[in-house]
Amino acid sequence: MTAATHSTLFPQAPDTADAVLDGLDPEQREVATALHGPVCVLAGAGTGKTRAITHRIAYGVRAGILQPSSVLAVTFTNRAAGEMRGRLRQLGAGGVQARTFHSAALRQLQYFWPKAVGGGLPRLIDRKIQLVADAASACRIRLDRGELRDVTAEIEWSKVTQTVPADYAAAAAKTGRVSPRDPAEIAQLYATYEDLKRDRAVIDFEDVLLLTVAILQDRHDIAEQVRSQYQHFVVDEYQDVSPLQQRLLELWLGERDSLCVVGDASQTIYSFTGATPDHLLDFRTRHPGATVVKLVRDYRSSPQVVRLANGLLSQARGRAADHRLELISQRAPGPEPVYAEYTDEPAEAEGAARRIRDLVASGIPAGEIAILFRTNSQSEIYEQALADAGVPYQLRGAERFFDRPEVRKAGAALRAAARFGANDSLLDDAVDLPSQVRAVLSGEGWTSQPPAGSGAVRERWESLAALVHLAQDFAAAKHGATLGDLVAELDERASAQHAPTVQGVTLASLHSAKGLEWDVVFLVGVAEGMMPITYAKTDEQIEEERRLLYVGVTRAREHLLVSWALSRSPGGRPNRRPSRFLDGLRPGSVATADRSAGGGPGGIERGIGSSGGAVVRRTSRTPARCRVCGRTLTDAGEMKLMRCEDCPSDMDEGLYERLREWRAVQAQRSGQPAFCVFTDKTLMAIAEAAPDDEGELARIPGVGVRKFNRFGADVLAICAGQEPAGGGEGD
Repeated sequence: MTAATHSTLFPQAPDTADAVLDGLDPEQREVATALHGPVCVLAGAGTGKTRAITHRIAYGVRAGILQPSSVLAVTFTNRAAGEMRGRLRQLGAGGVQARTFHSAALRQLQYFWPKAVGGGLPRLIDRKIQLVADAASACRIRLDRGELRDVTAEIEWSKVTQTVPADYAAAAAKTGRVSPRDPAEIAQLYATYEDLKRDRAVIDFEDVLLLTVAILQDRHDIAEQVRSQYQHFVVDEYQDVSPLQQRLLELWLGERDSLCVVGDASQTIYSFTGATPDHLLDFRTRHPGATVVKLVRDYRSSPQVVRLANGLLSQARGRAADHRLELISQRAPGPEPVYAEYTDEPAEAEGAARRIRDLVASGIPAGEIAILFRTNSQSEIYEQALADAGVPYQLRGAERFFDRPEVRKAGAALRAAARFGANDSLLDDAVDLPSQVRAVLSGEGWTSQPPAGSGAVRERWESLAALVHLAQDFAAAKHGATLGDLVAELDERASAQHAPTVQGVTLASLHSAKGLEWDVVFLVGVAEGMMPITYAKTDEQIEEERRLLYVGVTRAREHLLVSWALSRSPGGRPNRRPSRFLDGLRPGSVATADRSAGGGPGGIERGIGSSGGAVVRRTSRTPARCRVCGRTLTDAGEMKLMRCEDCPSDMDEGLYERLREWRAVQAQRSGQPAFCVFTDKTLMAIAEAAPDDEGELARIPGVGVRKFNRFGADVLAICAGQEPAGGGEGD
């Protein structure tokens, strides 16, 4: 797992300002040298945007155009900010401030609060969910754990969109937001939550931004003081800014235009938190004279991976899709993406673990492999499968590396050894820096082999193993380095939150994988209901799910494996199908038109060609009705039959039995259960309709395109009283 561009771990800083530009492509160089006026960088996945903007800052600093203390670079995660600080330090621009919006605002709020308000800043709460629970209790509203989380998310969304409690219901309706409870209840809980905060003299993370905005708006003297310090702003991941963050940025800027923003509308995956790409897409409108640079040279992924990524976006709809970037791979050709279908989720996890074990045995480091999934709840089954296969792994999304207790203890032990190592018998046989580190950390629980199983013990070992690997890399890059030198490096990395790479397979949600990359990526659970996820109902939500899959695909450098399971549990009904986003992209599938806004497998598919040249048309525009009594049908089985269970059937019993006998032969040939060929309800529907041609057969519910192409000729022959040709043995 590394950042978006490759570099050596401990490079020497460039000698001159011009040397900072070495190795940049023409577009990246244009970004790096455009130091005046507003600049908008539209950067596709893997195109080296972080490289471009860090070299831009470093070039400006090294050329004497920018003062390090006058530059504020902001991004959205502590990890990204830490990586940016680390890169700037390597480029000789270590004095530049690189922070998240929240951390930058908090520093300003702490400094100016006594002057603007008086007294000390109220205590900042780490988690607001307990306060939301107290608000619910005060309102006498019962919320379970899931509802508590959902209501908390609604409060956060309201605050970043600058919506007050009284306006919540109207704002949610206007934006099409689906409230987890009655909007009036959400508004009441939100108002009570704010009252409790005031009563207890605490603030939350959203308040940090809101209060900073309020002070800068009301106190022009303070605003000018901030503007006198920061003259130049760089905003990474600009497609993810919320209205509140945009307002804070505008107050930081004042009337100036010394601003560089970087983003990709096709990677907008946090709209549920209030993020919107509109500020990125409207940048040229707000700043007519802006320099706009597009980065489309993909240095990360092979042409095969890039082709799939471009294909995903080619089917997208909406404003973000209208501004998509067509990536051009700069890498040598690699293997085609692999698609795998499994009977159930445990089989899918075991299949991934077996493949990973073989990949590691072939020489691919475990740290260069990732398993990415839609929801965090999917991780457990993969943790167990990897543990059973003896493959090391790490979970992303936990606490920051240098904040982990075992890492802090290890740092203290290394620091003590650096000071008093001459008197430590542990180091008597240690001949070089890596062996010294291994000796010290063995006292903290590190062993040469990982512990069996998963859980906290394994996680602690992975943290210590990361430090051992870092020591090896550091010694290789800095000949003659001492234990004291390593401790100093660790201190600098901890300050910048520049964590080392953990040598284990990464398990991560697609959201938390944003900004990372691996040689090998397993995208698992890519089935309808999970991708897009069931609760994605509107066109906008469906498109965000597509962008989320795009982010997952573009994490892979060379090997990409996409899989899905037909059922959740062994023996379960195999009623799942691959994600609609893969239609026309995976082998054997055909492109489909937009489906309906609903998140289920139903929808609209137009213009799908069959093997015989007929055109299959499926529509769900009108409700299904019983062809006998006219009642609206809702049961899936009845919809297949196109009649109520109780209504009389005109099924040809002989045809039904011939179809059942044929199905049994097909099931035996393919080694699958009979219902995987056609369900009983579908056979009954065929026997009732007795189709004469391809068009009639294709219109029967349950006869999908794949099965039509595979079995259509046989079924039509049976319906015509003929012997089937014997096709359908293979896909």
